[in-house]
Amino acid sequence: MRTILAVIALCSAVVNAAPAAEPSPELIAYGKTLVEAGDCAGCHTADPAKPFAGGKRIDTPFGAIYAPNLTPDRDTGIGAWPDADFTRALRTGIAPDGSNYYPAFPYPYFTKMTKGDTLAIRAYLGTLAPVVSRNKPPELRWPFGYRGLVRVWNAMYFKPGLFEPDQSKSAAWNRGGYLVTGLGHCGACHTPKNYFGADRDAQPLSGNEIGGWFAPRLDGATRTGLKSWSEADITEYLQSGRNARSHAGGPMAEVVVNSTSKMSDADVRAIAVYLKSLPPARRETIVTPPDDAEMKAGQAVYAKLCIACHEADGSGAPRIYPPLPGNALLQSINPSSTLRIILDGAHTVTTARAPNTGEMPGYAKQLSNEEIAAVTNYIRNSWGNAGVLVTSAQVAKARKEE
Repeated sequence: MRTILAVIALCSAVVNAAPAAEPSPELIAYGKTLVEAGDCAGCHTADPAKPFAGGKRIDTPFGAIYAPNLTPDRDTGIGAWPDADFTRALRTGIAPDGSNYYPAFPYPYFTKMTKGDTLAIRAYLGTLAPVVSRNKPPELRWPFGYRGLVRVWNAMYFKPGLFEPDQSKSAAWNRGGYLVTGLGHCGACHTPKNYFGADRDAQPLSGNEIGGWFAPRLDGATRTGLKSWSEADITEYLQSGRNARSHAGGPMAEVVVNSTSKMSDADVRAIAVYLKSLPPARRETIVTPPDDAEMKAGQAVYAKLCIACHEADGSGAPRIYPPLPGNALLQSINPSSTLRIILDGAHTVTTARAPNTGEMPGYAKQLSNEEIAAVTNYIRNSWGNAGVLVTSAQVAKARKEE
């Protein structure tokens, strides 16, 4: 009997020690599409020669953190992580050692992901070349460096739970909602934050300043949102980085190149369907037009430096030089993106669908703060536009953020 029991125990041990089945090529390919949709490389790649090896600095209002290594290196990456730990990290923000990730890691959005999708992502990441790259400690101001405070933050602001499909909506709408509110974590940039960095849930996707730029409204606001955009406009913008109404710039240009331009047509259209269904999350700001002297000063600058490309009526050359009339980003309550472009210039993002380039020079050295404020006010309040007055002090502040 003892011999029989020993044999059974040995067989059981052998079975339990058997390696897990290798992920299928289909699962790995699906995981790659999810990684691209989530723009994981955007944060986790500091050196393009070492994709997903981490080390990229992420600046926050509380200090800086560094994205960790996602390659399958067993010592410094995620190679030794069990699948359950990987899923828990994505959906709850808890590391394998039980410590909390800072919510700059978008687990408040990833919590909506299915377990199957998290494992598909893990399967794809497991095919990457392992890179030895030790995670850097955060550089946060006191007292935010104490990870225990994240537990308090989670108790106050983190709402775990899967995306709940709306059975009254189409499959495309639900897929778009899953991507926008979950994997795509659009609200991480486009939803305004409170003092503690948590989303203002009552104002979803209604615009937010980030890194010296303004992530514009994605809701249905008439003047500063997507009310005037069609589903085709949104789809074209996400796939090519431009459309007849606007061009992607700043952080959004990186998102287009690394993420949305690589997504399937169906997924990008689903995002467009979902965004076009969103009502305005807050009222448009009432605008008092600049006085005549300010408009004349701005018009003089525009006539000298801008008219050659953007035309006297601001019509520009759609998909080459963005049109200015009705431009939602231009009229945003926060002028940060407009000031950034005027100061630093702009480079049209190139994608497979729109490979031609376009350039706008920067005018930081050529124009004074007063002149930049004047031309900004002019283009924000001409041709039917309405934008809150920009001051020279705001321009000076933007200069310091270069």
